Amino acid sequence: MDLPKGDIWIFGYGSLMWRPQFDHTETQPALLRGYHRALCLYSVQYRGTHETPGLVLGLDRGGSCRGRAFKVARKNAEEVIAYLHEREMVHRVYKPTWLPVTLPDGSARAYAFVVDRSHQQYTGKLADEDAVKLILQGTGKGGDCLDYLQKTIRHLDALGIPDGPLHRVVRLAEVAAGKS
Repeated sequence: MDLPKGDIWIFGYGSLMWRPQFDHTETQPALLRGYHRALCLYSVQYRGTHETPGLVLGLDRGGSCRGRAFKVARKNAEEVIAYLHEREMVHRVYKPTWLPVTLPDGSARAYAFVVDRSHQQYTGKLADEDAVKLILQGTGKGGDCLDYLQKTIRHLDALGIPDGPLHRVVRLAEVAAGKS
């Protein structure tokens, strides 16, 4: 892979925001236009299994997404990209790509994982009741699907990033699970 010269940026919109697990020198609020955070991927490993898939976030086309940009020193760039591919590309449900993001002091190109709509794990837009069923049944090697989404929401809230659709579906799952 040809990396840009100098330091690189990684865009996080889900668990990467609260659990990056890679060396970075800086974190900034970032806005990505043209994509939105969506519950649109069956999880069959980290938050579910093939028999009982969970539901996880992806960057889907349309709208915009507020997240975090992580600056990675050039000397660590290849190692971080390799780590991210090992973490995010297990089933190749994403298309890693460089996208323009807006940062508080300007703009940058950031490495982001965009959902592959042609992949069999892509759900498209689900009805709330279908999303809730997947969230409640999803448990995989990375843990419980509902817990993953609650942690993501807590982090979004702490950062002042509103995400009404995600809040609504997780609230419905909490009520259905009796955890409200």
